[in-house]
Amino acid sequence: GRDGRVALWDTRQPDAPVTVFEPSDTNNIRDCWSVAFGNSYNDEERCILAGYDNGDVKMFDLRMGKERWKHNVGNGVCGVEFDRREIQMNKFSVTTLESQFHVFDARTEHPKKGFSGLVEKVPNSSTVWGTKHLPQNRDVMMVLGGDGSLNLYKYHYPDQRRVKDKDDQPLGVAGTVSLLANRKPSTQPIACFDWSPDKEGLACCGSFDQAVRVIVVTKLNKV
Repeated sequence: GRDGRVALWDTRQPDAPVTVFEPSDTNNIRDCWSVAFGNSYNDEERCILAGYDNGDVKMFDLRMGKERWKHNVGNGVCGVEFDRREIQMNKFSVTTLESQFHVFDARTEHPKKGFSGLVEKVPNSSTVWGTKHLPQNRDVMMVLGGDGSLNLYKYHYPDQRRVKDKDDQPLGVAGTVSLLANRKPSTQPIACFDWSPDKEGLACCGSFDQAVRVIVVTKLNKV
């Protein structure tokens, strides 16, 4: 929220949040615009990603109850998402103002440099409202454009996902992304999108023109 807090709620206890992560600097509180769950591969591990209006991206470790990682991407963060929330962290995406999105490799965290990542600019100059990873293939994702466009990208892993730096510390290596297709179903920003978990390629999206559209993406089994 605008108070900069990230709160975790249990639906069985609606009166108060279970956990709250407060801003570390109370004199410079930034709006929190987006959150996402991830790293839920067993009964103990859980992480929350949070994106802020000043470009900060923070990862909170729920088991340890503290901030695990922080990075600034330079523009307000409109959306964050893990490629799968129920597996050990693999990668996650961050979307921002100024037509950009970032993809970070989450398998290797350097003690000083953190997670390695890439930055990509979408074809149209507009805010990127979010990404949604395809349930049947976590390396394919739809990027939501502020100009009403939908951009389908695929992530390509590098030959080596981990190398050693000069201090013999493990350092992650980011891959690349390629644009597979793009369409403009609306003239207004695409604010939300969801894939069908059952039918590959079937999806729906909502936009600022107050319309809900059903989308079909074909030939995803060939990418």
